[in-house]
Amino acid sequence: MTTAASYTAFVSPEDYLAGEVAAECRHEYLNGMVYAMAGGTQRHSAISVNILATLHAQMRGRPCRPYGSDMLVRVEHGGDLRFYYPDVSIICRPAGPESRVQTQPAVIFEVLSESTARTDTGEKRMAYLTIGTLEAYVLVDSTQRAITVWRRQGETWAHEVFAQPADRLTFINDEYQLLISEIYESTGF
Repeated sequence: MTTAASYTAFVSPEDYLAGEVAAECRHEYLNGMVYAMAGGTQRHSAISVNILATLHAQMRGRPCRPYGSDMLVRVEHGGDLRFYYPDVSIICRPAGPESRVQTQPAVIFEVLSESTARTDTGEKRMAYLTIGTLEAYVLVDSTQRAITVWRRQGETWAHEVFAQPADRLTFINDEYQLLISEIYESTGF
């Protein structure tokens, strides 16, 4: 998603969450600042749906579940508090069926676009990698066939780049997998 506008007054986390229930568009929250999110392209949406649909089929009846961009993820590290709407997330420790906010994602996917790449590869990556339960952060380019996966390796993170249609991404002890060709199906790549 693209940042459309921001509010200059400080907003408490409680007021932000209450406002999101009635908001006509979604907003992300960064330490008291609220940023409206604009819509994405058809390709961006198709990539997100491809990831979500493939994961959903694999995770039926299992403890981990994929969620789309309507699920907020809370990121808190020290005095830093953020709420983001990832394009897709895998949650293995859900906060409950009525919860609108998850705090323990296992995998987060962000679909990059020209307007979001800097934030997704910088600010969001640095924030997401502080989540103790996160095993992988996946950056999916929507302008070319290229995926970067940041994986936890003990106390550090290492990244891998995938671009070939037959390349396979695996998650959560290799239980779930995505082929690059599935992610980019019907997108022109």
